[in-house]
Amino acid sequence: MANVIVIGAQWGDEGKGKITDLLSRSADVVVRSQGGVNAGHTVVVQGQTFKLHLIPSGILYPETECIIGSGTVIDPQVLIEEIEQLKALNVSVDNLFISQTAHVTMPYHRLIDRAAEERRGEYKIGTTGRGIGPTYADKSERTGIRILDLMNSEHLPKKLAWAIDYKNVILEKIYNITPLKPDEVIAEYLKYANILRPFVIDSSLKVDEAVREKKNILFEGAQGTLLDLDHGTYPYVTSSNPIAGGACVGAGVGPTIIDRVIGVAKAYTTRVGEGPFPTELNGSVGTLLCDRGAEFGTTTGRRRRCGWFDAIIGRYAVRINGLDCLAITKLDVLDELEEIKVCVAYKVDGQTCHHFPSNASTFAQCEPIYKTLPGWQQPTTHCRTLKDLPKQALDYLKFLAELMEVPIAIVSLGASRDQTIIVEDPIHGPKRALLDPDGSPVTTT
Repeated sequence: MANVIVIGAQWGDEGKGKITDLLSRSADVVVRSQGGVNAGHTVVVQGQTFKLHLIPSGILYPETECIIGSGTVIDPQVLIEEIEQLKALNVSVDNLFISQTAHVTMPYHRLIDRAAEERRGEYKIGTTGRGIGPTYADKSERTGIRILDLMNSEHLPKKLAWAIDYKNVILEKIYNITPLKPDEVIAEYLKYANILRPFVIDSSLKVDEAVREKKNILFEGAQGTLLDLDHGTYPYVTSSNPIAGGACVGAGVGPTIIDRVIGVAKAYTTRVGEGPFPTELNGSVGTLLCDRGAEFGTTTGRRRRCGWFDAIIGRYAVRINGLDCLAITKLDVLDELEEIKVCVAYKVDGQTCHHFPSNASTFAQCEPIYKTLPGWQQPTTHCRTLKDLPKQALDYLKFLAELMEVPIAIVSLGASRDQTIIVEDPIHGPKRALLDPDGSPVTTT
C-alpha cells in the first residue's frame, strides 16, 4: 500500500495529466485536491485525446474511484459538460465523487475576474478569466457558496439572492457591468444541483475509509510549485496551494499518511501568463520548443512561453515539496537540438545565486548561468528502456538528477501512455528509481 502525491515542479503544464494517468492504473483512489477549471490535463489513450479540467485523470480506469476534494473550486456547468463528454466517449463516471464542502464558482466570479484583470492594466497577472481567484476570495471572506449549499434547494435561493445582490453592487458601481438577474442564476444553479446530486459525498470521510482499508491513494495536484499562493512567484501565482502540503489540506487528510511525493517537470521549462522567467527563449529555439512540444494551454489555448531547464527552481520545488523522485516529461521535444543548456545558477547584482529568491523584483533581475550539454539529434519517441536512449540523452537525465539531488523515476517521450520509460512504479515499486542523484542507472524488478 502507498499513498502518493503528484505535484508540478515548475509553473504548471508539466504533463501531470499523463503521469497521473500512468500511476492511476495502480491506484484504488485518485483525489484532486485544489484548483478549478483553470487547470487542464490532457491524456492520450489509444489515439483518443481526453482533456480534463476538474475530473481526476484516474476516471479513465473504471475500477478507480475519483474524488474532487474540498480544496477545489467547482464550476458546475463545466463539470457537467466534462461528465457528458466522458459519457459520449464511453467512459463511465460511476466512480466519480464530489466533496460537499468544495466551493462553487458563480457567474459573478467570472465577470469580476475578467473585469479586474482588465482594470489591472500593466499590472495584470495573466489569469484564465474563469473566476477561480474570486471564488477562493469569497471562500476566505466566508461568503462563498459550497456544494452542500447547492444541494439545499430550500435555502439556496435565499443565500444566492443575497450573494448576487452583494456582487451586483460591485459589478455596477466598480466595473460598469450590467447586473445579474437573481432569478435566472438561481434557476440555472438549481438545475445543476439536480444533475450533480448523485455524486456528492463527505469526501474526507471517504478518503479516511480508503486509508483504513489500506487502499492505494493518489493525490493529484493542479498547476505547479512556482504558482503556489504562498511559495510561488507572487503576485503571478494561482489562488490555491499546488504544493504537496496543499494536497493534504485540500483532500482532508493528515500528512502522516503520505508515503511518497513525486514531482513532474518538463525537460525544459514553460510558463503561461505574466511574471519573471529567467531562462525564457524568444528566438528560434523557443519557437522550436513551443511547436514541437505543442505548448498551448489546455484551458485557454494560450501560447506558452518556453525556455531552458531551470535547476534553481527545480531544487526549490524539491525542498518545498519534499520530493522523493521526479518524472521528466517531453524529453523528445529536445531531439533536434545540437546543444542543450541548463540553468545551474543565477547572477544578481554581480553575485552568483544558487537559491530561488522569494522577492519578485530580485527574481526579475536574475540572469541565468548555463551549463551547455551536447544534444543527441535523433528521435527518442520509440525508446522504452534506458538502453534505448542515445548516450547524450541519458547523460542529460543524469545531469538533471545530480542537480536536483533526487532520483528520476519516470521519463515521458510523447503524449501516449506507451511512450514512457517507467522502471519503478512509485505506488507499488520499491523506494528506488530510474536514475539515482549520482547519475547511476538503477535496475528494478
